[in-house]
Amino acid sequence: MTSSAGARDAAATPPAVIRVDTGKVAGRRELHFATLADLVADVDHLADLDRAARLQQLGNWTLGQTLGHLAAWNNFPFDGYPLKEPPLPIKLILRLSKRRFFRGPMPAGVKIPGIDGGTKAFEPLETDEGLHRFHRAIERLRSTPPPLPNPIFGHLSHDEWMTLALRHGELHLSFFKPT
Repeated sequence: MTSSAGARDAAATPPAVIRVDTGKVAGRRELHFATLADLVADVDHLADLDRAARLQQLGNWTLGQTLGHLAAWNNFPFDGYPLKEPPLPIKLILRLSKRRFFRGPMPAGVKIPGIDGGTKAFEPLETDEGLHRFHRAIERLRSTPPPLPNPIFGHLSHDEWMTLALRHGELHLSFFKPT
């Protein structure tokens, strides 16, 4: 027979979280956004599906976390980056790949070395809070060119910043599918 204290302890212990290797997830959506309006339309649709419990999460983050992450990374070139610049050899190698980052899909499963969790700004958020942050960040990006250089690619044009936001959005939103 189980004591009530044991039942309380079991209820207070969260279930083990199974982490998905996002570099190996099958069935992701193939996305290519041409404009920020396309990105926003997809995000709004996903938020509607999430509210209706009709959204499948293929990766490790909820939609709210994902939208908060995208918002934060769109705000960093305005407000400052929360990490040090990468070493020069890594920066040079990545700069040689700039065209790939701006034209094709970003690779899934990549982690920033030395950063817990492999990236910044993925704290748990409710969908509506993430959506609010995302909309504010996209409107800011749409209306104003960021003043700070990208830590990898250096100074970018306004169009390049928006393109980077599109590719980043494609990567993370590909882990959500309608059910």
